[in-house]
Amino acid sequence: MSFDWKGTIGKVAPVLAGILATPAAGVAVSGLCSILGLEPSPENAEKAATAIAAGQLTGDQLIQLKKVETDSVIALKKLGLDFDVQQATLIFTDRDSARKREETVKDWTPRILAYGITLGFFGMLYWMMRHDIPGINKDMLNIMLGAFATAWIQVVSYYFGSSAGSEAKNSIIAKQGGK
Repeated sequence: MSFDWKGTIGKVAPVLAGILATPAAGVAVSGLCSILGLEPSPENAEKAATAIAAGQLTGDQLIQLKKVETDSVIALKKLGLDFDVQQATLIFTDRDSARKREETVKDWTPRILAYGITLGFFGMLYWMMRHDIPGINKDMLNIMLGAFATAWIQVVSYYFGSSAGSEAKNSIIAKQGGK
């Protein structure tokens, strides 16, 4: 069984975990080893990753970890790769893991919140359209409606995906010469 880089490093440095699956992985592995003063090698990188995930780093070493992330992003950009797509992939992978957790655990809380937010948003919108609102309360109700609208957009993005994901997919397809 191979070492789970994303799971181990991803606990502390999710951006770096995503970079470990790219052509800039060498820079990331070298940086991981240097944090603990080890020679760059897959075995030593594994030791470093385990120490990082276990929370065995000092404050200075955590700062070095962030520098390794930054250096790895720069290496990706030098290779001509768009890191924004890589970072978006990490975000969508995280959202996907939340969905898988919901399927596995059979937790009703996200569904209940989604129904509540949807009913609250459309109920408030309907009520505001049907009633005259005194000036003193209008601003407060508009703020509440805006908060419901924002939350409802997040609910829709969670359950059906977001336009950012569609945009990233279209960008990847275009770069690969697809339609």
